Amino acid sequence: MKCEIISVGSELTSGQSLDTNSQWLSLRLAEVGIGVGWHTTIADDLEANIDAFRIASRRAKLVLITGGLGPTQDDLTREALARAAGVELVFDPESLAHIEELFTRRGRTMPNRNRVQAYFPATAEPIRNDHGTAPGVWMSLGDAHFAAMPGVPSEMFAMFREQVLPRVRSLGLTGGVLIQRKINTFGAGESSVEEKLFDITRRGHVPEVGITASDAVISLRILGRGATEGEALAQIEPVEKTIRERLGDLVFGVERDDLHHAVAALLGGKRLTLSVAESLTAGLVCDRLASVPGASAWLRGGITAYADRVKVEQLGVPQALLDQHGAVSAEVAEAMAVGIRTRFGTDLGLSTTGLAGPDSDGSGKPVGLVYVGLAWEGGSETATVSWMGTRQEIRSRTARLALNKLRLHLIGERGA
Repeated sequence: MKCEIISVGSELTSGQSLDTNSQWLSLRLAEVGIGVGWHTTIADDLEANIDAFRIASRRAKLVLITGGLGPTQDDLTREALARAAGVELVFDPESLAHIEELFTRRGRTMPNRNRVQAYFPATAEPIRNDHGTAPGVWMSLGDAHFAAMPGVPSEMFAMFREQVLPRVRSLGLTGGVLIQRKINTFGAGESSVEEKLFDITRRGHVPEVGITASDAVISLRILGRGATEGEALAQIEPVEKTIRERLGDLVFGVERDDLHHAVAALLGGKRLTLSVAESLTAGLVCDRLASVPGASAWLRGGITAYADRVKVEQLGVPQALLDQHGAVSAEVAEAMAVGIRTRFGTDLGLSTTGLAGPDSDGSGKPVGLVYVGLAWEGGSETATVSWMGTRQEIRSRTARLALNKLRLHLIGERGA
């Protein structure tokens, strides 16, 4: 059984606001075993809304709508549902009384315009809203059950939990659970990761396994389905084991884990200290590490060394090295890491340098070329990548590259 979630509002289609309601609803539906097949976003256009509702009624068993239930002229959900069903809008005195009561409770007089919120498609049942003035709508259209809820998140959350979900349960549309497990990797591209997992990412595989890429992090999503949480997890566990075995140290965490979380856990567990010298990333690495509670136990500090003079004076990078190889080089990245470790007296030193663009530095080196350096007692080394992307993407990905270099060192794999 598939559900469609429809978000209504020109502020969403124009990009002025982000649709977080659909994500929240998808997560709540998964908890009761309902899969979502479609997320649809529509502007405040009557004909477009009517078309979307009719299309949804033909392909989904359950349709959840958020937005368009306010009192203004661009709130069209009630009318669009009536038109899609071929029925009139009818007045509900009880809903109006509730709206008036809400205004009275706030010491205000209800504007006449709010009366429109007490009109519903003739075949619909009003859904009481105890947290705002916009009642919801419950009705059938074809073989699909529709629930229209306010777009205000707090009102929608409450209406879904208290009013809509019980109705969905009573229809027998829920059953079992859907559990998603997200496994995060770094160090290989999307196609390279899929090559290692081609048999389990194929269409029709049970459980379903999908791949997404975001800022050089490649994530595997395993979707387990079962009558109980235990059954769903039993589907996920062997597939997760296979993914970890095949990808090895490319895997750094799960769910919302990022590389700085993995590094923080390793530094804390090994009781090692760190300092960071950043040129290209200008503090991004330190910022991410410092976002982890308790970072002061192992993060000693850092230096933003954008100018060559700062590299020489603050980090002890030899001027001759800069003259011979340039600031964007493996040699300088390594010297920066050694320098920051020496000056801060830490177990480890980490560094970044590179060309973020949009213009080159005149050296002939390409935009996107970056180096990270790592130094420890008795050794040092570098890693390099040539990124594609915007200036901000290059800087962000380089911060992750540096963190991953450190992570691999800490788990005993010093290679880049």
